[in-house]
Amino acid sequence: MFFQGKFLPWLRRAGLWLFWPAVAVVVWGQLTPQPPSLVENHWDKAQHFTAYFGLSLLATLAWGRRRGLIWILLAIIAMGAVMEVLQGMVGRDADWLDEVANSLGALTGMGLALAYLAIPRRLVGGAKRD
Repeated sequence: MFFQGKFLPWLRRAGLWLFWPAVAVVVWGQLTPQPPSLVENHWDKAQHFTAYFGLSLLATLAWGRRRGLIWILLAIIAMGAVMEVLQGMVGRDADWLDEVANSLGALTGMGLALAYLAIPRRLVGGAKRD
C-alpha cells in the first residue's frame, strides 16, 4: 500500500514538476556553442543517452501508464533529432550517432519507468489504472 498510497503520487508529481526544467537544461546543453568544461571530457554518447533517459523517465512517471504515452516517447525522440540539426547551426557537430544515443536513452528511460509503475500493482494485486 505504501507505493500506491503515499510514495507513487508524490513521485508522479515530482516527475511532472521536474520534466520542464530538465527539458530546458537538455536544450541548453545541446545548443550552447561551448559546453561547460565540467562535461566536455566525457564520452559524448553517454551524455546524450543520460539526458534523454532522464527526460523519458520523468515524462513516463508524470504521465503514468495511460494511452498516448507512445506519443510522448516519439516527441522526446523527435526533440533529440531537432536538437542535433540545430547543433550544426550553432557551430557544433551534428552527429546521427548522437540521435541513436538519444533514442536508446529515451526507450530505456520509458521502459524502466513503466517497469517501476507496474511493481505496485503486482505487490498489492490491484488492477487499478494509473
